[in-house]
Amino acid sequence: MSHENILEISNLSVSYGGIKAVKDISFVVPKGKVVTLIGANGAGKSSTLRSIVGLEKPAQGSILFNGEELSGLSTDAIVEKGITLVPEGRRVFPNLTVLENLKIGAYMRKDDLSADIEWVCGLFPRLRERSWQKAGTLSGGEQQMLAIGRALMSKPSVIMMDEPSLGLAPIIVQGVFDIIKEINKQGVTILLVEQNANMALKAADRAYVMETGRITMSGTGEELLENDEIKAAYLGKSKK
Repeated sequence: MSHENILEISNLSVSYGGIKAVKDISFVVPKGKVVTLIGANGAGKSSTLRSIVGLEKPAQGSILFNGEELSGLSTDAIVEKGITLVPEGRRVFPNLTVLENLKIGAYMRKDDLSADIEWVCGLFPRLRERSWQKAGTLSGGEQQMLAIGRALMSKPSVIMMDEPSLGLAPIIVQGVFDIIKEINKQGVTILLVEQNANMALKAADRAYVMETGRITMSGTGEELLENDEIKAAYLGKSKK
């Protein structure tokens, strides 16, 4: 285990019933970097994130975080160690206020939250403006900001995001990716699953392509952006 890699995934497989969603994949997430998994729907990207944070039990394989095995730990224990997931579809609590949603992100913590609420509201001024509004009244982009802000409240060293740009207007997507870069600049390692391959590869230090449960290609974000196969499959003008 190299100390440069905060996460090290080895021979990971995840099955649902008899179907293997993830087939014996291995990859690393270097500390302080942005790493992205790109691929079509159903490639196994979300299952990979869910298994890292303990929401899915791997059929086999090892998930090392700072050299420590996570397989078999509860999601709460994994969050406490410093990994958090922003799930696909945002999943904010619609009947609670923005502020209450943020506090839920820190449910494992016993210390004073005010400095971190201030930090998150600094990243997302819109959340400060709307702190007393119910989360269900926010726009899609604002809900995505809230979901990311809520995840940051647990003070993670790794934040995983599942399709943060899904369903958002292009101008909002740019804002989400600006925030991803800003969070990373502040020292948080990011593992990103994203359908918008173009934006994801531009933001990523390292990237992996997943197809039907396997990793078929890897490289720097720049290398994959320039790769003809990737251009044809994921960056073509004809494909969304």
